Amino acid sequence: MLYGLPASLQGIISTFLWATSPTTPDTSLLTFQLRHQHAVTNNSRIIFSDIIPGAQLAGEETQFTIHAQKTNIPRPESHSAFMAARANHEPGFTPMIDWNEWEVHTPDVSKQSTLLQLGRMSYNTYSLDNRTAGDWYDISDGWNSDPFGWRPEDDGMRGHIFVSTDNSTVVIAIKGTSAPWIVGGGGPTVIKDKKNDNLLFSCCCARVGPTWSTVCDCYDGGYRCDSDCVEEAMKDDGLFYPMGLDLYNNVTYLYPDANIWLTGHSLGGGLAALMGATFGAPVVAFEAPAEKMASRRLHLPSPPTLHHITHVYNTADPIPMGTCTGVTSMCSIGGFALESRCHNGQVILYDTVQKLGWSVDIRNHLIKNVVDRLLADNADWKAEFNGEVTDDGKDGNSWFSSLGWGWRRKPDEGPEGGDDGDIPKRPMREVPLARPANEVEGVDGVCTDCFTWEFGSFKNRTKLMTGSRRCH
Repeated sequence: MLYGLPASLQGIISTFLWATSPTTPDTSLLTFQLRHQHAVTNNSRIIFSDIIPGAQLAGEETQFTIHAQKTNIPRPESHSAFMAARANHEPGFTPMIDWNEWEVHTPDVSKQSTLLQLGRMSYNTYSLDNRTAGDWYDISDGWNSDPFGWRPEDDGMRGHIFVSTDNSTVVIAIKGTSAPWIVGGGGPTVIKDKKNDNLLFSCCCARVGPTWSTVCDCYDGGYRCDSDCVEEAMKDDGLFYPMGLDLYNNVTYLYPDANIWLTGHSLGGGLAALMGATFGAPVVAFEAPAEKMASRRLHLPSPPTLHHITHVYNTADPIPMGTCTGVTSMCSIGGFALESRCHNGQVILYDTVQKLGWSVDIRNHLIKNVVDRLLADNADWKAEFNGEVTDDGKDGNSWFSSLGWGWRRKPDEGPEGGDDGDIPKRPMREVPLARPANEVEGVDGVCTDCFTWEFGSFKNRTKLMTGSRRCH
């Protein structure tokens, strides 16, 4: 069934489609089924393709399980108040708004299996369908889908929607950048993907050098950029962030009582993080360019905390590290100006350069590398000692602990040469500790984007607003 209907009618229909009333589960495990695929058409209309609950596709069940935990998340008192705060602001200032605390289930990002499942979902958003060998991960007992939104003329936002078996939780997975040299093998979304990347994550509309065609006319010579111009360009309805707001609202109409999570890779992860900041929704983003600068330019009110947004990336990927810059970089050669380096929320950083010996390379941006080499059960990355002092006298300052590998003893083993129980088990961490982004990326708790640029109101505002927003 395709949904191109008014949202109110969608809500009525959904009550007949999914009769089971959602409840908040007491268990820490949530089982999900693939229910919908979504796409945005050329006229920005959100459309869905349904997967019948309980149906088997290609002989496999469409379900998988994720660990969850209860977390308090600040959310705006209402979405209308949030949008009003965005609209009523002074240039260059972050709007203020009242926030309420909500206790909701969020992905347990301390679990390797949680990151693995969400990482596989993020990878699968790039696939045409689930029948092409090597282009689709089977989750748990395996799940597949029929392709939707992959016609040549469909060049907008793409992804998949998953729903827990009790209808309590929905996961929106958003496709990232399709480009032959990164991931996705190109395709009809390449042009719009690049436009969104270059507007969201560049210092000034992708002004890298004199030969570049910028995505908006905000450059004012030297290293001067008109802030008002950039912020106005980011209001373009054809961009993915406004489409993401429509998508999220459509999902809330379909599942009005459900808890919604977001995930994605690269551009998809950046968009998920911006949507998570807008709606107070839990986010796990993989290898995403830093979105803090974009959130300021979009005038998203800043909540007391953004710990519900988790960025997962590795030190050998120059894109989330903010080092894929300059006219000779692979990003610039490919036509991408990914110059931001400060993320919102918290960061799980895999130090693949020091611990695994990876070289900094654009190929380490691939989500498949992250899933197979860092998150899978047989991955190169191993469990780490969590640094807590135990009764055997070992702590984070010991020589073996400083290695951070935990290879002397597996988590389920007793001490070497002794019986289980003689010495308490070594506390192990499955994934790197999630830390506030400014601690990971900044200097003394401060992270700065585009420090060589000067931003201000340089252009003639009346001339700028004549006609279109001059966003190419």
